[in-house]
Amino acid sequence: MEVLNMRRLLTTVALVVPLAFAGGTAVAVPESAPSATSSAIEAESNHGATTKAADVCNYTIRRPTLKIGSSGRAVQQAQCYLNRAMSGADLAEDGNFGPVTNAATRRFQACAGITVDGLIGAQTWSSLVFWANGPDFVC
Repeated sequence: MEVLNMRRLLTTVALVVPLAFAGGTAVAVPESAPSATSSAIEAESNHGATTKAADVCNYTIRRPTLKIGSSGRAVQQAQCYLNRAMSGADLAEDGNFGPVTNAATRRFQACAGITVDGLIGAQTWSSLVFWANGPDFVC
């Protein structure tokens, strides 16, 4: 019940504040205005990496630390992000983190100005998500 009351309070505040600056123009908002979506909350919980609801790569939402020898859908996700973040990456999205993916990871890290170690950890995931979902290449 407290959650419902809090939601109503926030909805009321969201309506009143704009009215104070809009010269009295009213906007209708349903009583049960939607809060943050579960996908946005889930995305934010992944090492602080915020992903869009319409992510360009959809192999998995998991963000484990990856290195040479890693395999699976998280590697495919990273390979997809690398392909979309860097011009000419052309990685096979095969789910195998080998020397080619390692070299692409190091190139990406250098271009993004983050620690160059060939590992895809929290910092690299965050940068990959940002650059892959943006309009420009990092390099």
